[in-house]
Amino acid sequence: MALRDRQGRPLVAVTGMGVVTSLGQGKDDTWAALTAGKSGIHRINRFPTEGLRTTIAGTIDNVDVEPFCAPMLSERLAMLAAEEAVGQSGLAREDFPGALFIAVPPVEMEWPQRQALADASGQTGDVTYKDLLKAAGSGRFKPWHDLFIFGTVADRVADRFGTRGSPISLSTACSSGATAIQLGVEAIRRGETDAALCIGTDGSVNPESLIRFSLLSALSTQNENPEGASKPFSKNRDGFVMGEGGAALVLENAESAKARGATILGYVLGCGEKGDGFHRTRSSPDGMPAITAIRQALEDAGVSPEDIDYINAHGTSTPENDKMEAMSCTAVFGERMAGLPISSNKSMIGHTLTAAGAVEAVMSLLTMATGRIPPTINYQVPDPAIPLDVVPNVARDAKVNYVLSNSFGFGGQNTCLVFGAEPKGA
Repeated sequence: MALRDRQGRPLVAVTGMGVVTSLGQGKDDTWAALTAGKSGIHRINRFPTEGLRTTIAGTIDNVDVEPFCAPMLSERLAMLAAEEAVGQSGLAREDFPGALFIAVPPVEMEWPQRQALADASGQTGDVTYKDLLKAAGSGRFKPWHDLFIFGTVADRVADRFGTRGSPISLSTACSSGATAIQLGVEAIRRGETDAALCIGTDGSVNPESLIRFSLLSALSTQNENPEGASKPFSKNRDGFVMGEGGAALVLENAESAKARGATILGYVLGCGEKGDGFHRTRSSPDGMPAITAIRQALEDAGVSPEDIDYINAHGTSTPENDKMEAMSCTAVFGERMAGLPISSNKSMIGHTLTAAGAVEAVMSLLTMATGRIPPTINYQVPDPAIPLDVVPNVARDAKVNYVLSNSFGFGGQNTCLVFGAEPKGA
């Protein structure tokens, strides 16, 4: 088999995968629960939820960090996923022979830390920015400073695994995890590295994030039945459910991987991206950015729409996104969409935000490896405006050689990936 694509670029192989979700720690536990149609969404017990419109999420409650805050949890989830992925790859766990690309949530102080900083200013009335700077300048809060700098999660992950070069942190909204994979693919194709550790992580379920998304009318408020609240493509969907997770892929130049006798789990054959800037949260009504990203990914992979066996949907369960995704896929795949399986993992694990593209990449690769398509659960009320085969409620056995995985983020940041069990024509 040729180890280069039709454009003469190195094929990019996946040799390791790791994942942590609300369904389990590790890909075996997560995959077993996902294909069984189980939900990891539950009532939030991490903090008081009185007065919040949404009181449910796919939080990961069995991972301890100190102090407990979004940056520390995101870092721990990244570490756990990367340990599993690097371990499976067979590469050195503390001397990784390649670059790190990591998608992390936008990091900022949470309300308890802000209150402590304000209290330390010594002011009893209104606290000004100058007062906060004075308190910060005391040096008492240096540990917080180390926690909340955007790049330090990447630095600590890089130190743990001994990755090469400067670690790259990125945040492209809900497409971030897919973007991290795309950057790794591009670096290998350019010959800059023979290996890349690509991670998406997000542990940012907290009161402030829930309130912010609620103010955007983006979250489901169906709190009475947490497991049934996320219902992508259903007529009675009312918003997404926040989730937490981490996922990692080890990517390698296929020639290098073969030479060292690595087991190849699949290939990242194509990447497509298109931003639109139409609105901070809304998608472009004509769907062209998403359509363009899908077409670019297919072209980059050297496959046609007829080659795709399954679409791992972005499928957030918001009224607008699901409609836009269905329209965009139909524009590319035409009449095939009536029978082309497309399902959403978010029905079970919620929307893991920055991590979603990486988490769903792992699920896409496992779909090919096992020949089992995970379902879209909670599909009881079909939406006649979205006549798709969403693999309703029950997983399905099928031979899957090529998967399209969609990631569409707020602000019009769209990234699509094509995975293959083998390159086209092999």
